[in-house]
Amino acid sequence: MKFKKILLSVFCITSFLFGAEKSIIIGATPTPYAEILNFAKPIFKERGWNLEVKEFSDYNIPNISLNEKDLDANLYQHKPFLEDFNAHKGTKLSSLGSIVLVPMAIYSNDIKDIKNIPNGAKIAIPNDATNESRALDLLAKAGLIEFKTSNTLKTPIDISKNPKNLKFIELKAAQLPRALNDVDLAVITTNYALGAGLNPLKDGIFIEDKDSLYAIVLAVRQGNEKNEKSLILKEILTSDKIKNFINEQYKGSVIPTF
Repeated sequence: MKFKKILLSVFCITSFLFGAEKSIIIGATPTPYAEILNFAKPIFKERGWNLEVKEFSDYNIPNISLNEKDLDANLYQHKPFLEDFNAHKGTKLSSLGSIVLVPMAIYSNDIKDIKNIPNGAKIAIPNDATNESRALDLLAKAGLIEFKTSNTLKTPIDISKNPKNLKFIELKAAQLPRALNDVDLAVITTNYALGAGLNPLKDGIFIEDKDSLYAIVLAVRQGNEKNEKSLILKEILTSDKIKNFINEQYKGSVIPTF
């Protein structure tokens, strides 16, 4: 009897240790990244891994959590944002490569044609450096503004021509869909657009090209690029099962890049 109890104790301890070693904690913003990761959970389980997905509504906290080792990886940002974050926050995070492109689009509750933007229109844009620059680039591509600089990161100060005297309102990216009721236009990243029931292909009045440099990357801490967790993450998240899910679920509004 005592022998059986000892065996049971050993089994429980071993199971606990095994489970801890085979767990991955990954951070993501809700739509579409957390959705993709939640779909992937059974695939990880088949390979002997427990994938825990932590959702964030902020663009900074997932990187801070990753840097502080509260996460093993995150999936929510493009490479320019990651590089800018490292440069300004002193973090050492690395990209394992891109997973999807979520094209940014311009939305409006009232305006149906980008050519019909009224003078003095209010435009809401993201307030983080890289997505603000990305939004301004999209507005320039739509023919609404021009720049006096070719800097990679642009702000409204860099605008040289603004013939319609557009007014820019800088907001947190997560607030942009709600701002549509108070502005003429909002330039919204697709993860937050989808979460608000907006589809860039159907609802956007001007959309980013598919050759955008802003594909979303899988990020880990520098030095962990080739550890066991990173390798299984990259293998599964670039598999045909994930590609098929993305194509079927998002119907072109989220594009696999692998």
